Amino acid sequence: MADYIYLLENRLSQAQQRAIEAVRGIARAKGLTVFLVGGAVRDLTSGSPVRDLDLAVQGNALKLKKDLEKAGAVIVGETDSGQALFVRFPGSVRMEVGSTLSVHYPKPGKAVAKAATILDDLRRRDFTANAMALSLNEGSYGLLMDPLNGVADIENRELRLVSNYGFIEDPVRMVRAARFAARLGWQLEEKTQTRYETGKAEGYIAAMQDFHRGYEAEEIVHEEDPLRVMRGLEQEGWMKRLAPAWSSAKVNVAEMEKLREAQMQLQMQGIYADSAAAQFPLLTAKMAAKDVAELKRSFPRQGFVTEIEALEGEAKRFAAELGAKQAATPSGAWKLLTTARPEVVLWVAYSTKSAALQAKFRSFYTEWPQARQKIPFAVMQEMRIVPELAGYDELVEKVFFELMDGKLGTAEELKAFLEPYSPPAPPPPVHLRRSRATKKDAKASKSRKKAEAADGVADESEELEVSASANGDAAEEDEPTVAEPRGEAAKVEAPKVEATKVDMAKVEAAKGAGSKPAVGKGATPAKASLPPKRVAAGKAAASDNPAAAARPAAAKADAKAGAKKTAAGSVPAKNAVAARAPVKKAAPAKVPGRAAAPIPAKKLPAAVRGIKTAAKTAASNPKPKPNPAQKSKAQVKSPVKVAASGGPRTAAKAGNRPAAKVLSTASVKQTAKASAKGNPARKR
Repeated sequence: MADYIYLLENRLSQAQQRAIEAVRGIARAKGLTVFLVGGAVRDLTSGSPVRDLDLAVQGNALKLKKDLEKAGAVIVGETDSGQALFVRFPGSVRMEVGSTLSVHYPKPGKAVAKAATILDDLRRRDFTANAMALSLNEGSYGLLMDPLNGVADIENRELRLVSNYGFIEDPVRMVRAARFAARLGWQLEEKTQTRYETGKAEGYIAAMQDFHRGYEAEEIVHEEDPLRVMRGLEQEGWMKRLAPAWSSAKVNVAEMEKLREAQMQLQMQGIYADSAAAQFPLLTAKMAAKDVAELKRSFPRQGFVTEIEALEGEAKRFAAELGAKQAATPSGAWKLLTTARPEVVLWVAYSTKSAALQAKFRSFYTEWPQARQKIPFAVMQEMRIVPELAGYDELVEKVFFELMDGKLGTAEELKAFLEPYSPPAPPPPVHLRRSRATKKDAKASKSRKKAEAADGVADESEELEVSASANGDAAEEDEPTVAEPRGEAAKVEAPKVEATKVDMAKVEAAKGAGSKPAVGKGATPAKASLPPKRVAAGKAAASDNPAAAARPAAAKADAKAGAKKTAAGSVPAKNAVAARAPVKKAAPAKVPGRAAAPIPAKKLPAAVRGIKTAAKTAASNPKPKPNPAQKSKAQVKSPVKVAASGGPRTAAKAGNRPAAKVLSTASVKQTAKASAKGNPARKR
């Protein structure tokens, strides 16, 4: 069902869809059901162009006559039995609106009809390909009814009789079989072909009614390629039965080709004309006037005959308007050509002898449409002129006409023309989360500043640690010191290292005024890396706990002795790289004579606050002094072991442990001298 809904919406022209909607509305108002039947369903299914529409209503179709006229339709004829109306809607839409009937034939060619359902109406038709219907009613729109499996015959491109006695009951079906075969290129089904040959031989055609004779003759004129159909009927011998004076020899073939070319040119520009009225004079060009008049009288749609006779007069009036002042500009001529009746435009385009009109038609085919390609859609998009804007299509047409007339030649002129139609720019969007994001960024920046400050304190403490170790006995002999590890470990131990530096200063001060450190050749004192306030704070923390101040000093002394051992060549290979690494020497920090003012705890760095807290805790819980007599060999580490176990930092860590005993600087020096005397290699 969905497939046929798609076909109804896309395969039919806009004019055909409007005509169907008009009939649907009328039938719904009358309480009637309506169906699309016959050749229209066949052409939709097979993919052929839909030339005309056949609609069937379950009820009396004649009751819809006045309503159809009110809807804009023109009644051009009726069937002989009065059960169908021939209607023409605007846009050159041909339609037949009939009643659903069931028919029986007491005699060949004599039909007796009565009202019936849609299924009975399909079973009384000629061929299975034409015995299909599509519902146009609410609730079942697009539903296909195919009781005789006509879809299969369409796929096989075959014509199959609905009834085995179809050619006997209505002999005109043999003419229709030949016409469909010539138009569609289909073949008759095998049994149908046998019955067709039998009907020709038996002369069934003699029972054909006059109405059907005129109807089939008129259908030739409505064909898209009438000359081919005429030749197919002549080959079967049916043209003599329809119109003895009419044949393909009476057709002006050259003019027919010219007319078809003009029709194709107009279709490319969106003008779809029904060429039947224009074709009739060419199809009967070589016939006598008497025969032409008799042929017209046989047509059941006398309204079509009126159109043929009025075409010439309408064409003359239109040609005068096209050559008048109102159509002097290209845009004026374009508007006139696209709003006039398509059949009249076709006849003027084919038959005019005026050079000026011919030039306008040539420009209409080739030159004027190129202006549509120059429409600045990109510029219109930038100016917020989009298809959703009200009046967009009308504006595009205005630009098209201005370009066609050559009034908008430059980009500046185009922008100036479009400026009045450009809507104002919309206000910028409001981001509700912008303030939250700003607060988050501010908090993140504060946390980053605190982290950078802590890293700076750790780096400064590392530099002071190196300078303190270099200011000892190594300065007397001018020997290199062991490289100290940096990175994450240094950052983690930053508070302890800073405490070590302050404690060393306290121990050196306790030796007395006469124990100044000797300075070797080339060694110069350096300035302290930390500010005076931080050094003073460190002093205060160290003075609170003398025992904690002694332990880092001994660890530093062990590190210096290990450095001497490394210089002598007794360091293991795994520490060779650390021994060779250059170390930046720093001078001892200068401490001012008087204590600096205390810094509030909130303003001190995190590392300094941690040191001060640790010092206070140690002062409040003093540990008992160790007994020198209880020292064991395991507690006293040699400088070599200290250096091999990770350098001065490891020694400092070991000295900070509560269970370890701190060695004084003098004892470390004596131990190092004794080991040097016992090992000549080290002495060198």
